[in-house]
Amino acid sequence: MPHSINLITTISASFGLALLMGLIASRLKLPVLLGYLLAGVILGPYTPGFVADVGLSGQLAEIGVILLMFGVGLHFSLDDLLAVRRIALPGAIVQIAVSTALGAAVAVSWGWGVGVGVVFGVALSTASTVVLLRALEQRGLLKSVNGSIAVGWLIVEDLAMVLVLVLLPPLAGWLGADQGGSAGNSDPDLLGTLLLTFGKVAFFIALMLIVGKRVFPWLLWHVASTNSKELFILSVIAVAIGIAYGSAVLFGVSFALGAFFAGTVMRESDLSHRAAQESLPLRDAFSVLFFVSVGMLFDPGILVEQPLHVLATLAIIIIGKSVAAFVLVLVFRYPLNTALTVSASLAQIGEFSFILAALGVSLGLLPVEAQNLILAGAFISITLNPLVFRIIEPIQTWVRARSQLARILERADDPLAELPVTVASSYVTSHVVLVGYGRVGRHIGEALVKQGVPLVVAEQNREVVEALRKRGINAVAGDASEPAVLIQAHIARAGMLVIAVPDSLRARRMIETARILNPAVDIIVRSHNEEEAALLRTESGGTVFLGEHELALSMTRLVLEKIGSNSAKE
Repeated sequence: MPHSINLITTISASFGLALLMGLIASRLKLPVLLGYLLAGVILGPYTPGFVADVGLSGQLAEIGVILLMFGVGLHFSLDDLLAVRRIALPGAIVQIAVSTALGAAVAVSWGWGVGVGVVFGVALSTASTVVLLRALEQRGLLKSVNGSIAVGWLIVEDLAMVLVLVLLPPLAGWLGADQGGSAGNSDPDLLGTLLLTFGKVAFFIALMLIVGKRVFPWLLWHVASTNSKELFILSVIAVAIGIAYGSAVLFGVSFALGAFFAGTVMRESDLSHRAAQESLPLRDAFSVLFFVSVGMLFDPGILVEQPLHVLATLAIIIIGKSVAAFVLVLVFRYPLNTALTVSASLAQIGEFSFILAALGVSLGLLPVEAQNLILAGAFISITLNPLVFRIIEPIQTWVRARSQLARILERADDPLAELPVTVASSYVTSHVVLVGYGRVGRHIGEALVKQGVPLVVAEQNREVVEALRKRGINAVAGDASEPAVLIQAHIARAGMLVIAVPDSLRARRMIETARILNPAVDIIVRSHNEEEAALLRTESGGTVFLGEHELALSMTRLVLEKIGSNSAKE
């Protein structure tokens, strides 16, 4: 019986060409991401030859977004999100406002209306969650403080975009929409629409936290008791896609946000790590389709027809957004490393920008030209994003060496950047300096406090430092790879340095500072992979651990053993 094979054709062509172009990019020492995007351009309607089904490709890409956000939720607890709310919430809102203003100003200078400019600016203000998560995972930063802030920032952006998508149709007439659009009339009950939107989102989140937190972990355990790997994987995928779809249809929440909260409630299960591991191949495969679908939407002709407009759009995405985020993070007194990581994370646009652009065109708010510029900005910014992350380290070195203002914003008059003068000298002699108070660091720190071991925590998350000080635990805020932070933690008089953050580059700088100031200090380090671990063993002369969960127990056990041994010697 004859039937359509568009789905099979689209999947086979997308995977096959993505593999080929990814291999070529890898051989040329370029990001494989660029290969995936170019594969999409080749398969798209704007280049000669075979044209894949753009609509089907977009839906397949959406599955990739769902699985990716579900996986992030499995690793990213609500406690992590709440821990960065003080910077993520105001930071994201101000950054969206700045980006929108820049986009509107540029659009008006091109002769577009103010309403068109506002929609154009909003579309440029939100980064791609898929691109960010992929970049953070590849660099081992997803579970770091910087990664938590960046992810929290984007979740706030996603919530804001959900609100924008709901409010745009009733506001279209006020913004000057072409009445030929599909929904150009204003809604007189704007306040009611706003309250309804907030109510739906709030009800969905409450439902997930109250009901889902109990039901889905139980379901996962019940399926796992069958000892069927197929049923286990099926249950994970069904929950991720089912909740994402239900949240969009019933509550107006985006697929991505629904999947994220599904992952956060599933994280309560002891089987969450198995769920994340076994869904990883599907997640990676479908995320490739996301980048291919972005390439299919890109019309290379716009680079020739309107190069200056494309450059202005890119300047807003890569420079305007990043500078706004950079300044905001420093104003909140976070370290330069955090400011640069968040800035690089936001230096691209993605899925919400496409959705908003398409809605704007359908409402008669955006010209097709604006949509093409948004797509061009997305394609180029996603391509350049790995390079932006790569230059963080040189920029950090350059800024710290030449910018007195950056150093002032980071540390001047910051009460959390140094230990209180009331701390007794005996408490910062032969003590433990613990860098990082995440899941691993917290386990170690609590064990040391329980044993009454003198401890100073060096942590980038200022909210964590404030909470520790309220409990009477000595802590300093800042990036411990900066010598001043370890000096404030009295590393020169410490008996042990425990590095519980899986960032080998920063760990190496910490080790170098510690060895200069205290050659006899005992060092225990956490690493991200075996290659980094081997290098750290050579440089530190200490003990290096891999992993996260068993690692926390092992590191804690070794720290306590060494402290007991050193005490016995004394």
